Order: sequence, then C-alpha cells, then structure tokens
Amino acid sequence: MLSQQMLSIVVAWDLYEARHSPLVLGNVGLVQIIPVLLFTFWAGHVADRYDRRLTMVLSQMVVTAVGVFLAAAGPARGVALIYGSLFLGATARAFQWPASSSVLPNTVAAEHLASAISWNGAGRELATVTGPAIAGLLLASLGSTAVYVAQAGCTALTLGCFWALRPKPGARESKARGGMKEIGEGLRFVFQEKLLLSAMSLDLLAVFFGGATALLPIYADSILHIGARGLGWLRAAPAIGAGGMALALAHRRQIKHAGLVLLWVVALFGATTILFAMSTSPWLSFALLAATGALDSVSVVLRTYLVHSRTPDSLRGRVNAVNALFISCSNQWGAVESGLAAAWMGTAPSVAFGGAATVIVVAGIAVLSRSLRTWKNDDRSLTAAL
Repeated sequence: MLSQQMLSIVVAWDLYEARHSPLVLGNVGLVQIIPVLLFTFWAGHVADRYDRRLTMVLSQMVVTAVGVFLAAAGPARGVALIYGSLFLGATARAFQWPASSSVLPNTVAAEHLASAISWNGAGRELATVTGPAIAGLLLASLGSTAVYVAQAGCTALTLGCFWALRPKPGARESKARGGMKEIGEGLRFVFQEKLLLSAMSLDLLAVFFGGATALLPIYADSILHIGARGLGWLRAAPAIGAGGMALALAHRRQIKHAGLVLLWVVALFGATTILFAMSTSPWLSFALLAATGALDSVSVVLRTYLVHSRTPDSLRGRVNAVNALFISCSNQWGAVESGLAAAWMGTAPSVAFGGAATVIVVAGIAVLSRSLRTWKNDDRSLTAAL
C-alpha cells in the first residue's frame, strides 16, 4: 500500500508535468480499473484452484518488476510507458487481491481473525496517510526518480514478506467443473447468501452516494479557503480516523451484534456526510471527515469478517473477487456520480444529497434484510468455514 500511494503521487506529478491535461490525469483511474473489470472473476478462480501464497509471490514479482522498470526508465518515462506500466501492475494486483484477502484465515487462528483484520486495516490506513507525505518530500527534495526508487524498494520488501509467509493449507474443491460455471460460483454464492449480498450492497450504495473525496479540491479552494496544504489535510482526515478506529478495534473484544452495528455505522456515515456538506469551518470539516473514516473502518472490519466467517475456504477467493469488484465499482463510479451531481446541483447540495441517500439506503436495507438485522458474530461459523 505504501508503494501504491507513493506511485500514485509521482505518476500524477509526472503526467501533469508532461501534458498539463486533466484528461491525462483522469485516465490514470481508467487504466487501473480496466484490469479489475476484465480479470476479477478469473483471479478469484485462480485463488481457489491454486496455491494462494504462490499466486501472491508471482503477482508481486510482476509488481516489483514494474516498479524497478519505472525507477530505471529515467527521462524515458512518457505517458504511454507510464500507462502501460500502471495497466500491467493493476493486472497483477487484480490477481493478487483475491489470494491475499483469502489467505488471512489460513495464517491466524480463528479467535484472532477479527483482531488481525483490524491490524491489517490500521496498517493500510497508516500507509494511506504517510505514503503521499513521503512521496511529496522525496519529490520536492530529490526529484521524481527518488520516489520511483523508494516505491520499487517497498514492492521488493513486500515480495520478501510474501515469500516468507507459511499459511496452513486451505481447502480445495475435489474436482474441477466446467470453466465459466466454476469461475462464476463466487457470484452465485453471494446471491444465494442473502446476508453477504445485503452487506456488500450496503457498502456499494453507501460509497456510491456518500463519498465526498472527489470534491475535496473544491471544498479546499472555494468553500473552506484553505488552499493546497489544507487539501492535503482534508484528504488525510478519513485515513487518520480509519487508522485510529482500526487500532481501537484491534484491542477490543469482537462486536457481537454485528448486523445492527453495521447498519448504525453506515447510517451515521451518511449523517456525518450531511454535516460535512454544510460545514464552513476547516477544523470542523476535518473532524467530520475523520469521523467518516472511523465509521467506515468499523464497516470494513465487520464486512471482511463476515466474508471470512460465512464463506467456505474453497470458495473464498471467488467471493473475495466479487467483493473486490463491488468495492472498485463503488469507488470509481461514486466519484463519477459526485462530479455529475455537483455539476447539476452545486457542490455542497450534492454532498448533502449523497449523505441523505445513504441514510435512505440503510433504512431500506434494514427493512428488507432480516438476516442483516439479526446477524451476530459467532466464532463457530468461522471455524466451520475454515
């Protein structure tokens, strides 16, 4: 994650320096979402059919090679080369995500899984905060090549960690079935398991409507009047809140009434987004964004635990692939929705509308999904899945 954050900063800088085109910057997201859409289901099948550690190692070798290539390219780093490298790296990570998400229950004991998920989330959020800061310091003092070298070093360290991993063997299906039928088994499982479908749909719709991140530059410039430095703090606020909450969850007992807690935290996420839309105070806006990150962290931990506890190990890769697709689509298309809504009704009204829509979505799912309302965490279900 640290390498990805640093790479995103230096790539954006180099592309803007090369072309000064918002379209060229915007296409960075498109280049990296295409592999997710093309390969996610196939990647889930690979995670369930083959050794997950080996899949992680091989995919990370590709990511490391891309990082080293960008570091060594020097002045030859042009738009086409950067796009191609990002596409190749995103393809490797598309295969890596289902495997790395699924291997965690094979690495820690069942009673420690919830805490491990929280620690994992805290580490990711720490990287989300520090990665851009480190990249910015290196970029300002030593130039873009230094950032490429640093992120390449992080990818190599990650490869070493994956190589050293020794998970216990997971379950494998006894026989293969026909190609596309087997690949689509994860999607069928999610739609059959109403609790999983409800939780994933709740996250997809909440992020689609409630995310305000894409509009933060407008808030920093025209509403809060805090400039580029203030924008950096606004972007860091959700990660700071999420990291703090993840650390707190790692030190507490498992949340028992998980379904009700999940519904409440997503509803509060929507309400906090409405308050952020109306705020004209930089400090209050920062605090509200940190609160949205903290609430989202609770949601992520509960959903991740739900996927692991309700999914058989032999299907976990394909179900995690479906989950990854839900997350990617909600993040990318949520940003598109935010931009269109802001152009139509104005920035603050569009963010408030998104928060209100999130609250309405929570209310609708709470009424329709009895399984989510009554869901309670149970280590026995996790042990059975393992």
